[in-house]
Amino acid sequence: MYKFIYFTLLKWTVIGEFPKDIKKYVVIAAPHTHWFDLPMGLLLRKITQTTINFVAKKELFIWPLGWYLKKVGGYSIDRTKGQKTVDAYAELFNKTDEFRLNIAPEGTRKKVDKWKTGFYYISKKANVPIVMVAFDFGKKQHKISKPFYPTENKDADFKYMHSFFDGVVGKVPEYS
Repeated sequence: MYKFIYFTLLKWTVIGEFPKDIKKYVVIAAPHTHWFDLPMGLLLRKITQTTINFVAKKELFIWPLGWYLKKVGGYSIDRTKGQKTVDAYAELFNKTDEFRLNIAPEGTRKKVDKWKTGFYYISKKANVPIVMVAFDFGKKQHKISKPFYPTENKDADFKYMHSFFDGVVGKVPEYS
């Protein structure tokens, strides 16, 4: 049913694939411009048969929402001021056998001039690669990169990652 909705009704395609031999990585999905990115991401997970996790503040993980969030791959994290967030995220990779953390690098659905850097430092601290996923509503496709391992050159790494998303149009084009 998911494939019928995705390919036939919505007429989307997938370019690339999630690595099957790597059990832990950070997924950056961009551009994140609309709430509709969530159901499109859930469809992508289903049709590629890939478990992709996310993190939300611990306050959301109360009954009944907490049960649902855990069921769809959510993990809670304490985001109280003063916490070492990158360390906490990296620790999730250490505590699990399989963990693919999805993060929107913009940190919001609005237009931004600069990505947040947390996902990059989480990847480095957890010693896991980054897989980029473009949500291209202009071409009706999800484009999935090969795993990228950050180097010691942050500027070059960000330039490389940004180039993967060149020309990609989000659901709200002016926020892309």
